[in-house]
Amino acid sequence: MTAAAPTVLETARLRLRRLDLGDAPFILRLVNEPSWLRYIGDRGVRDLDGARDYIANGPLAMYARLGYGLWLVERKDDGLPLGQCGLLKRDRLEHPDIGFAFAPAYWGQGYAREAAAATLDYGHGALGMEEIQAITSLDNAASIGLLSALGFAYQRQIELAPGDPVKLFSHKNNAEEPT
Repeated sequence: MTAAAPTVLETARLRLRRLDLGDAPFILRLVNEPSWLRYIGDRGVRDLDGARDYIANGPLAMYARLGYGLWLVERKDDGLPLGQCGLLKRDRLEHPDIGFAFAPAYWGQGYAREAAAATLDYGHGALGMEEIQAITSLDNAASIGLLSALGFAYQRQIELAPGDPVKLFSHKNNAEEPT
């Protein structure tokens, strides 16, 4: 077994670390969950080679280019992979955006909120991002609720691709403002 990829963030219960090619079995399952397919979209990943390609051409390429990307979220106590959370830079968005997806077995346990809050703090703090955006499918009530709880403000509906409307949210770094 190879050593785990570098840890980026830790919370009380979670470790967020860089994905590596050894995470392909988990990624294969995650990107084919009905919830992923409905709210994020079909990435055409059908086997372990496809999962490795997804990791190499997505997160690993973004780490190399920008120093950040989507990270694997795992429980600290047992190393169990739960989902992904991290920061992305999409060509069609002005600012980096936060992304998250968890396996349904781990919904409703506060993991997504814990990981997303830590990611947001990291983006504003360590990476100096003044604004972080987020996008959701129009009907993804759970993600919209989480973004609202984290202080994101709805901006408007946009299309990232023709015929693919999404809701755009924004979170500005207010750490400099007096209280």
